[in-house]
Amino acid sequence: MTDSTLTSDSFNLEEQNALNPYFGNVDQRIFVLTNLPEVVKGALFARYSRSAKTVRRLFLDEFYSHVNQNDQQSSDAGLDRAERLYAKVFGDYGDDSVAQLGGAHIACEGVSNVLTKVLERGRLMSYLEQSTRYVPYTDRPNGRWKYVIPDEINDSGLRNLFIERLDRAFEIYAGWIKPIESHYRTLYPKSKGDSEAIYVSAIRAKALDSLRGLLPSATQSNVGIFGSGQAFESLLLAMQAHPLLEANGVGTLMLSELRKVIPAFLTRVDRIDRGVAWAKYLSNRRKEADVLARELLQDVKPETKTEVTLSDFDPDGEIKVVASVLYASSHTPYDQLLSSARNMTTDDRIRILKAYVGNRQNRRHRPGRAFEHATYCFDVLSDYGAFRDLQRHRMLTIDWQTLTTLHGHVQPAVIEEVGAKSDWNRIIEESADLQQRLVQEYSPTVAQYPVSMAYRIRFYMRMNAREAMHVIELRTSPQGHPSYRRVCQQMHRLISEQAGHKAIAESMIFADHSAIELERLEAERSAENRHKRNG
Repeated sequence: MTDSTLTSDSFNLEEQNALNPYFGNVDQRIFVLTNLPEVVKGALFARYSRSAKTVRRLFLDEFYSHVNQNDQQSSDAGLDRAERLYAKVFGDYGDDSVAQLGGAHIACEGVSNVLTKVLERGRLMSYLEQSTRYVPYTDRPNGRWKYVIPDEINDSGLRNLFIERLDRAFEIYAGWIKPIESHYRTLYPKSKGDSEAIYVSAIRAKALDSLRGLLPSATQSNVGIFGSGQAFESLLLAMQAHPLLEANGVGTLMLSELRKVIPAFLTRVDRIDRGVAWAKYLSNRRKEADVLARELLQDVKPETKTEVTLSDFDPDGEIKVVASVLYASSHTPYDQLLSSARNMTTDDRIRILKAYVGNRQNRRHRPGRAFEHATYCFDVLSDYGAFRDLQRHRMLTIDWQTLTTLHGHVQPAVIEEVGAKSDWNRIIEESADLQQRLVQEYSPTVAQYPVSMAYRIRFYMRMNAREAMHVIELRTSPQGHPSYRRVCQQMHRLISEQAGHKAIAESMIFADHSAIELERLEAERSAENRHKRNG
């Protein structure tokens, strides 16, 4: 060990014994914090920024005295002091950055697919959601299909109609799984080299992909979330302000649960002068924008557009990327580099971009921030199922319109091939009829619940070239769903052909434009090979 790895602190044996349960080591400059509540870790770092002491010395001097001496592994180590510090720094001074220093995991189960889009909106959180391509919605816990009945529907006749039609959608969905699996087995016989497990998984995913359009947006899902205290505060305020009762109710339950683990991070959420006022601002802002949109756009008829439209881009995007590449390797002002990049030959700009992209061995090898200077805005009209997957890319700018049945729906070819067209059309038509009834009786927001996932939704994705590389290469991979593969393949072509950024498009070497018949097959093969290698 070199001197540079040693800590500037020295601790006697008693202190070392006190520190050991809570720190990864007591004699090096790099260490992890363990066995401490999130609020204590956050409070330690908050003090750390305004103290000449090291964090372990701070812990001993200011927090350790609160540890239960009979149990040095106590999870309440320094909790009282940490709570008081947060009340002062966060609650009184409003130092929001302090709330980034601790986080929590929470599970939200049995929520609608409408609500999952609210839960997953924040950029600075991590989510995992139950998949409609791996989990068949065929079980009926307590005798009910897995969907949410919105509390807003208080008319007994409409409520009964809602239940009747959604029950039928699930029954038809479940009834066609095996026939479509059988159809795909005929189309795609098992290869000799594949195990039965690989083949069954690939066929099942293909069948569920084909049928998920029948599921309503009320379909229940399970979502796991990890985020900082600040991110959770923002989410909970958005849920308070949301027009859906489901969002309000789940938000209240989340706040109660999160206060069991990170209470100090959430002190402002239901304060009248803080969180309540903030939520009211968010709600009013939304309502006023809705009113003005209806007033000012009442005579504007939406134009018919293709599935993906490149609505906006920077013609000088590649030039700006070249200038940004040169910036980090020079001592020249940026505006001067822009001028130099414009005056270069096309071949020289391509040479610079190729050098910056380098020899990419896989899609995780991506160029740096210079690629963020070229931007694109795509307006997309895809089925709701594809939107659910693309919406998870939160580092870009994304927003969407209310789910409706006005834009029509998509129907996989296999539906007609197996004779399911009449069943499919019945569910699609009943979905549209019920949606319109709920619009008239309640609101367009509530009317989203019965809309089948085959219906199209309009949304935009504004991204820079670096994020575009990530999205396009990931979502065109062979194991991807056909709907979002098609959307991202079009994005790739538009960057090259309409924006004219051919060098940027060519750097996305893992964008896959091939036609795939059994999407999950290669992924299942790879998974089985990994399992074999790992014993």
